[in-house]
Amino acid sequence: MRERAPAAHGMATSVEITSATVRRGDILHIGGRVCRVQDLFQLPHGAGQLLFDTGELLTIHARTHFVAVRMTRRR
Repeated sequence: MRERAPAAHGMATSVEITSATVRRGDILHIGGRVCRVQDLFQLPHGAGQLLFDTGELLTIHARTHFVAVRMTRRR
C-alpha cells in the first residue's frame, strides 16, 4: 500500500535568498541534497547560521546567495 503525500496548501516558488532574507521552511538544494531550514541565527557582520531538519548547520556569509523553494499560501 502506498503512503499518500500531504496535500499542498500553497504554491511553490523559487526565490533568491541571502543571510538576511532566508526564512524558516525554505528548502535549499545543497550538494545534491534537499535541506529544509528549521531555524536560523544571525551572526556578526551580516552572516547567518542555518539549522536544517537533519540537525546539520550551515554558516553563510552576508554575500552568499542561494536559490530556494518557498511555499506561498493560496488565497
